[in-house]
Amino acid sequence: MPLIVVIDDDAGTRLLVSQVLKKQGCDVLAAEDGVAGLALIRQHRPCLVVSDVQMPLMDGFEVLDQVRRDATLAATPVILLTSLQDRNYMRQGMTTGADDYLTKPFAPKELREAVSAQLNKRERAQAMQTQVVDEAVQLALKEQRHKIAAFYENRMTQALSAQWPDNSGVQGSEKFASATVLYAGICDYGAWAQALGSSELGAIVQQLYSSVGDTVYLFGAHSMQFVGEGLLCVFVDAADTNSVNHGLRAVRAALGLASVSRNLDAYVDKHFGGRGLPRFGLTAALHSGSVAYASLDGLISSTGQATPVGQTVAAALRLFQGEPRLDWAVAASVQTARLVSGAVRMGRRALVELPGGATSVDALEILGLS
Repeated sequence: MPLIVVIDDDAGTRLLVSQVLKKQGCDVLAAEDGVAGLALIRQHRPCLVVSDVQMPLMDGFEVLDQVRRDATLAATPVILLTSLQDRNYMRQGMTTGADDYLTKPFAPKELREAVSAQLNKRERAQAMQTQVVDEAVQLALKEQRHKIAAFYENRMTQALSAQWPDNSGVQGSEKFASATVLYAGICDYGAWAQALGSSELGAIVQQLYSSVGDTVYLFGAHSMQFVGEGLLCVFVDAADTNSVNHGLRAVRAALGLASVSRNLDAYVDKHFGGRGLPRFGLTAALHSGSVAYASLDGLISSTGQATPVGQTVAAALRLFQGEPRLDWAVAASVQTARLVSGAVRMGRRALVELPGGATSVDALEILGLS
């Protein structure tokens, strides 16, 4: 219910105004002079003030002036009451900042209508302010989305205007205490290798490498290299990633591979339809932890090359080879899941024993972004 402060030195008028407003569904606080009334206004911050003009200690004009001078109260509507008929007083009240003016004696209906008008005006102003704030928030969110989209579009432009980043620029002595490894592999690769000739399989793999490489680098992979039928990528925190941690960027890249799978499946259906091939699909394994790079200097055609090594890499490479066998599209270790908590939707969970039985990984299924 709206709270109204009534100020009048005449007890009869004060009681009449209070009763009319209470019957209208308002809460009312009453004061017998301007000083007491101003104290109530400052303490309770009412929705409306109804004040007499001629009062002891502080008159209605002074009360109004004090309200308008206080930044926290300045927007409070004020209705002045007076028994004076002189237009000069009415003009003084309105120019001082009164919102309405009633002369005594007044009918209860006049009071109700004047109060309702001011309260309705206040509600409309609050509704408009809320709408303006909502629109500002939506505009800010839209601008943020455009900024993020422009950031990744710029990365894509850079990626597609040059060769993919190989590991030639990675130093063999690099070590990262925290990184996320993504390994993307072809589902049922053995069946594909048996059903297709080497040139046919090569055409599919070439399509795959092109699409996957662009998708992964879009999200800022530090390095990537092809390992057998899969792609091994390492994500680390860097100055150009706009504070998006390496785990979340790796998860976004893994989820982006779903569109690659669909495109490759359409390509296979067009060129090799009727060959009884399984549907094309990719699995993505993610694991976070420390990663080091080992130099390949001394190997044939490997001068200046480096490759990521360590338990984090090994776990990502072998996650889909463990027991139980996962039928998920994207599997992330608990270590990676902790980095993206709240940002992604998670499904099933399994403790996966990696080949050899020496290591197990607590894995969760990643379903999508929150």
